[in-house]
Amino acid sequence: MSRSPYEVLEVSKNATQKDIQSAYRKLAKKLHPDLNPGDKQAEEKFKAVSAAYALLGDEDKRGKYDRGEIDETGAETPPRQYYRDYASAGDTAGRYESTHSFSDFGDADDIFSSFFSQRGRRQQSGRGRDTHFSMEIDFLEAANGAKKQISLPDGPPLDLTIPPGTRDGQTLRLRGKGEPGFNDGPAGDALIEISVLPHPFYRQDGDDVRYEVPISLSEAVLGGKIRVPTLDGAVNVTIPANSNTGKTLRLKGKGLHRKAGGHGDAYVTLQVVLPQVPDPELTAFAESWETGKAHNPRRHMGG
Repeated sequence: MSRSPYEVLEVSKNATQKDIQSAYRKLAKKLHPDLNPGDKQAEEKFKAVSAAYALLGDEDKRGKYDRGEIDETGAETPPRQYYRDYASAGDTAGRYESTHSFSDFGDADDIFSSFFSQRGRRQQSGRGRDTHFSMEIDFLEAANGAKKQISLPDGPPLDLTIPPGTRDGQTLRLRGKGEPGFNDGPAGDALIEISVLPHPFYRQDGDDVRYEVPISLSEAVLGGKIRVPTLDGAVNVTIPANSNTGKTLRLKGKGLHRKAGGHGDAYVTLQVVLPQVPDPELTAFAESWETGKAHNPRRHMGG
């Protein structure tokens, strides 16, 4: 007996759509063929998980499945008729018996028209199912766009275009790369959910990007121009004199691609960093700097 899609995704029947999505992402990351090369068992489980999510991840299909209108494969469940109703009803309904010969089967024309109409429906063409996958990419690949080559199960390598400004959780569609249709119907699509890996110092904030940039004590006191990295390359930035740690500079248009066009901004927070090796000259200056000793930057804290 085939397992229900709830059992495959390891969720209860009253799970929310968010629970189902989370369960799918967890299992897909664990079983993805790229992470289990040559493991046929993991590949089969991944296919089963993808098929289960294709059913339960769609609220309309899930409702039909829960009502018994479609089965685990997504195929419509045909209504039982005539003799089958009795034969499959179980012991409580008793065996089918009749003393009326063929009279209780209804009109013969109705029987054959029903048979041929069902046969006609089976011969109709249909679109193949969409297949679901997950993929991890670097932050800069998502920000600037990239070309990736991927391998789908039972298929040749494919080129996937990552559009600039791709967000974590976004789904990319490869049309016609899902399961084949039946009776010459069109193939489904391959849907690839993107997970963006965190970057060592860039942090996304909507369409903007934020990060810290270390500056020397000399640069903080005197100001000047420094080279600062951005998503699309380093740029010159002017540091105002007497800049403290925590001062934030806005780099207009240096953020992420917006869906509506244009870019967000980059916000650079300065961080004053002393030399790792103590400097005797700096130490002597601090010891003789009376104004510095009198300055209390914690006044507002009651310190």
